[in-house]
Amino acid sequence: MKLNDLWLLYEADKRILGFSPFTLKAYSLQLKMLIDELGDLEIEEVSLNLLKEYLAKQSERLKPSSLGHRIRFVRSLFRFAFEEGHILRNPSLKLREPKMDKRIPKFLIEEDVIHLKITCTSPREHALLEFLYCTGCRVGEVQKINIDDINWEHCSAIVNGKGSKQREVYFTTECKVWLKRYLESREDSCKALFVTENHPTRRMSIPTIRWSLKMLAIRGKVVANVYPHRFRHTYACQLLDNGAPLEFIQGMLGHEKASTTQIYAQLRGERRRELYRRFF
Repeated sequence: MKLNDLWLLYEADKRILGFSPFTLKAYSLQLKMLIDELGDLEIEEVSLNLLKEYLAKQSERLKPSSLGHRIRFVRSLFRFAFEEGHILRNPSLKLREPKMDKRIPKFLIEEDVIHLKITCTSPREHALLEFLYCTGCRVGEVQKINIDDINWEHCSAIVNGKGSKQREVYFTTECKVWLKRYLESREDSCKALFVTENHPTRRMSIPTIRWSLKMLAIRGKVVANVYPHRFRHTYACQLLDNGAPLEFIQGMLGHEKASTTQIYAQLRGERRRELYRRFF
């Protein structure tokens, strides 16, 4: 069995398990790079040394985090081949991910958020900004959300997170007001919560959401780099400042592992230092 044949079986298995199309697309690109380097070998011919040579070349141009993704895919692919009985030994078993520095997430200070709010010129900008700021959603979750997912009475919404896992998020009364104003300003019948301005029957894409925030930051003369995930970090920071326990923040952010949320524990001290440098 060749690598391409193995991929067909692997992809079918992951589809059954509910892997998202975006994840599978990323995996297919990684397989292409593996085959471009090694060739479409018989899977029994792939050795640990061959994989190490391939990854060593990749490490010359990749960040440790990106190399880690590459290694996790290779391990997953050959673990599948071994567990399904297609190979007698797993050549990726001893592959280890590179060590990575734990970077403190970047957040927006309150002054920047206020500048962004007063710079909004349309109901959509207000609604999008408020929703990102007070729900802590990932940009992909915001992009996929539909109007029917909103519970107006409870000021909450059901979002589809990573691995197709659903969770309930909450928003403020201010956010509710802007969402309703935005929806009242629309004349389309699109089910998406956020649609494009030029083609209101189309769901807003992730690049369009990012671009909209960039333009808002430029107009508001906000020096900080403004992007969707930074609002997620800011949301976690706000919860920490208000005394929320990490277990609660983990649930609100939809983190599967507590260790993913643990990095936010460093935010409180970093936020104080940032405010001191900004205002003293």
